[in-house]
Amino acid sequence: MHYLLLFTIFVISTCGLIYELVAGTLASYLLGDSVTQFSTVIGTYLFAMGIGSYLSKFIRKNLIEHFIRIEVITGIIGGLSSAVLFISFGYSGYFRIILYGLVLLTGIFVGLEIPLIMRILKNKVGFRDLVSKVFTFDYIGALIASIAFPIVLVPYLNLTRTSVLFGLFNVGLALYLIYYFRKELRQPSLLFIQASGAALLLIFAFVYAGRINRISETEIYGESIIYATNSKYQRIVLTRDRNAYSLFLNNHLQFNSRDEYRYHEALVHPVMSHCSRPKNILVLGGGDGFAVREILKYPQVEHITLVDLDPKLVSIFSKNELMVKLNNNSLNNSKLKVIQADAFEWLRNKAKDKYDAIIIDFPDPSNYSVGKLYTLSFYKSLQRVMTNRTLAVMQSTSPLYAKESFWCINSTIEASYLQTVPYHTYVPSFGEWGYILFGYDLNELKTYSLPKKLKYYSNEEFRAMKFFPPDMKDSKKVVNRLDNQALIPLFEKEWDSLFD
Repeated sequence: MHYLLLFTIFVISTCGLIYELVAGTLASYLLGDSVTQFSTVIGTYLFAMGIGSYLSKFIRKNLIEHFIRIEVITGIIGGLSSAVLFISFGYSGYFRIILYGLVLLTGIFVGLEIPLIMRILKNKVGFRDLVSKVFTFDYIGALIASIAFPIVLVPYLNLTRTSVLFGLFNVGLALYLIYYFRKELRQPSLLFIQASGAALLLIFAFVYAGRINRISETEIYGESIIYATNSKYQRIVLTRDRNAYSLFLNNHLQFNSRDEYRYHEALVHPVMSHCSRPKNILVLGGGDGFAVREILKYPQVEHITLVDLDPKLVSIFSKNELMVKLNNNSLNNSKLKVIQADAFEWLRNKAKDKYDAIIIDFPDPSNYSVGKLYTLSFYKSLQRVMTNRTLAVMQSTSPLYAKESFWCINSTIEASYLQTVPYHTYVPSFGEWGYILFGYDLNELKTYSLPKKLKYYSNEEFRAMKFFPPDMKDSKKVVNRLDNQALIPLFEKEWDSLFD
């Protein structure tokens, strides 16, 4: 029997960690700043487990029955946690309270499990072996959960189905224990009915998880969702509003098809039109193919290398009929080579060629994993693929709404001994938006010919873009370093203040 209970430890530890990872991941998707969300979720969860361990001492009789009930309750709360959180984010103004309430409840019930198992086993296994075996199975379960979660579960099941599946594991374990200990239980039939009802509820939630997500996300985005998925790295949602399409990554708008041309023309053409016959181009980020679309308007371009972390995003924009039409099938062009890699690591370890122009189109620095791409270390690594004549450009958030963040990015680039030309433009979906053109020598920038029939950008417009009115100017010289990530608190403070 004790082997069955040791296997039980393996199951409950795996399920418990999955619930913790689901809560932390979902909070980072919806609230941003993955470090803060994971830190606070993990801290709350461990604290709650401590409460559960303490409360276990008050359970003195019928330990197996209580354990089975705890498994059923844990399966329901943990299994439905992701669906509840998605719905509450769309329909309730109390998301954080619900988030940490669920984390507390789940942690308390998970914290009850191990002490009860140890008390059930204490007369069947010597104390030394008991402790070693319990914690061995506990840690093995945690290891498997931590590996499977990002590699298999989130990409193939999504967060809602993942939490529901492991809720079913908890309830399924309870059902087996009811059968195994049926002669020792006072009311096995009642326990069976309770566990079976919980299993049916979770099966229903698993089957309709996609519909639950669509309903909640439609409320979040206020538009019809035409595609939604989880990759290993982010939540990808495409929406449609009449004849316009929008892309959201982790709940952050990346483009709206009504005005994305303004953003991408302002990103690409200043750097391309100031290069003398650019042939070899590097794009970092930009997996939607819009920057590549603009680059391909220059017939002298021979090679484009696109480095993007998420192959699923690139796949959507190279295969989906609607998206291929928007980016002019740029991701399937023979001049393009796509590399799936973290740009930071690729520059440090694998980049070998030199490039005439570099276009950097990363998401905003809303969390520390993206923030490293705006650090002094990143810009120094970038210089490995630059010549004295290379020009680069980077989208740099809003100089109006996030003024200190914008100028922090500019100061960080300057601290890497590169010269900068900050500029900005108006994109209706985002408001006033900023970019930074940079290179080794920008004192005598020459302007070369532009492609014909651009919708928005012109050389005259670029001259106006370089002017910053007083409410966009900043005198601070904050440098974003890898060991301090000073940009992230600035960015959070400025964007959060817009909604206070």
